Amino acid sequence: MLQQQDSYEAVRRDFAWNIPEHYNMGVDVCDKWAEREPERLALIHVSEQGQTHYSFGQLKAQSNQLANVLRSLGTERGDRVAILLPQAPETALGHIASHKLGAISIPLFTLFGEEALAYRLGNSGARVVITNAEGARRVALLRAQLPDLQHVLCMDGAVHGALDLHAAMAAHSAQFEPVQTLADDPAVLIYTSGTTGQPKGALHAHRVLLGHLPGVEMSHDFFPQPGDRIWTPADWAWIGGLLDVLMPALHHGVAVVVRRFEKFTPEAAFDLIEQQQIRNAFIPPTALKMMRAVADVPKRWKLNMRSIASGGESLGSELLEWGRSTFGLTINEFYGQTECNMLVSSCAALEPAKPGSMGRAVPGHTLAIVDDQGQLLPPGTQGLIAVHKPDPVMFLGYWNNPAATEAKFVGDWLLTGDVGVQDAQGRFAFVGRDDDVITSSGYRIGPGEIEDCLLGHPDIRLAAVIGKPDAQRTEIVKAYVVLREGIMPDEDLTKEIQNWVKTRLAAHEYPREVSFVEALPMTTTGKIIRRELREQAAAEAQQQAQLTQRQSV
Repeated sequence: MLQQQDSYEAVRRDFAWNIPEHYNMGVDVCDKWAEREPERLALIHVSEQGQTHYSFGQLKAQSNQLANVLRSLGTERGDRVAILLPQAPETALGHIASHKLGAISIPLFTLFGEEALAYRLGNSGARVVITNAEGARRVALLRAQLPDLQHVLCMDGAVHGALDLHAAMAAHSAQFEPVQTLADDPAVLIYTSGTTGQPKGALHAHRVLLGHLPGVEMSHDFFPQPGDRIWTPADWAWIGGLLDVLMPALHHGVAVVVRRFEKFTPEAAFDLIEQQQIRNAFIPPTALKMMRAVADVPKRWKLNMRSIASGGESLGSELLEWGRSTFGLTINEFYGQTECNMLVSSCAALEPAKPGSMGRAVPGHTLAIVDDQGQLLPPGTQGLIAVHKPDPVMFLGYWNNPAATEAKFVGDWLLTGDVGVQDAQGRFAFVGRDDDVITSSGYRIGPGEIEDCLLGHPDIRLAAVIGKPDAQRTEIVKAYVVLREGIMPDEDLTKEIQNWVKTRLAAHEYPREVSFVEALPMTTTGKIIRRELREQAAAEAQQQAQLTQRQSV
């Protein structure tokens, strides 16, 4: 969508949205290329067993088969299809087939625990789950809680009461007439962390992919270019993996390397980039920090990358300089959130990066710094980062939650919940969250779900969760716990509480630190004052950093 120019001002001036009335994301990322160049490379699946290539022609045929399977199981337009898989060809097929059918796909993280999984499947009313053997086992334990769930399709065969996905696909035709959808019809439901209570489902229309394109193109220095090939360590269950990498790349006919490490290691990432001749990557800052710790990278690996984009946490000058010396490029920083993504980006092809700045508004998006009444604030003034509607990348609303949707807007402005500053040149700097969402290793984690989980522990009377500053992860999850009368805290109880959250919610959400307290700071109406706990945790982190510095000297 972007036309490469010599300046940001020229790119923004010449940009115009092209959103057709009828548009289907599944057709766009698959059938379009299959009809033009059926042998064009779409996916390179790398696993411990080797690698498999998928052409766009194969992607079309197999997604058509899966769409026919879903239709044969009674899946209709608007039904929800949950995809509980890591990076895998079947993950892409599940989304594409759902969209061709007019259904709504739901990406789900494979490391979700039973409570997190049950809530999302139950709240969405998912009728079908596409998963693997481990996912089928876990879903089978939850079936009694999920009256809307009709079928489970398993890529590893007919296990745990699931249907064999590949056998079902083989029994159906590779011909399928996609449903004609409007650009504004719902296509994907992505759950995002909330500050209180359970997560909310952000419902997006088919147009969300078109809305992402300018930001993806800008953050990858005018993507695509000849020879581009892209990869991300981010899971496709999150908007960053699905709509910042997989779908935009397929839209542009760029091959996607499919490789999700069970445990990310920087050496394995460098090996993959070299072996697969990866030219482009979205790498979260935490992963970049881990990669930065590896010595002699240019001597050990032959890398030929063209662009790296990163988002979720701010990049500092040291990380930017490391990127230049290691890859010979400037890492571009971008900004967005699940409800409205890829809004701001730096672009080294247009202008030098400014440390501390996320970049400028991506062409096509109107952003501003406003107060809580939606009034514009002058340059240099701290306020709320806001996005003007309508916008193609903006969500349709929260699933079955009109009150939360209404609260997200003030007039025509969507409030991101982030505090920032815009300078006179239009560059945005991130200051912090206006709410209590925790940013840890690139994940945005809501304290509400964790607190609810902790309160289910038999020894806990009250609990509060905040983000504590951390040099590597930006923040870690920290829990302040009030125990029931007669219960004494010890190391074993700490580990038990941590595992309680890890097994019920997700491994990235468990509290890495647990403090046992006599009472929690409360308002007169009984609400936890997390701000006081954050200030206390920040002071602890500063003391720990100073102690570490003295010890190193």
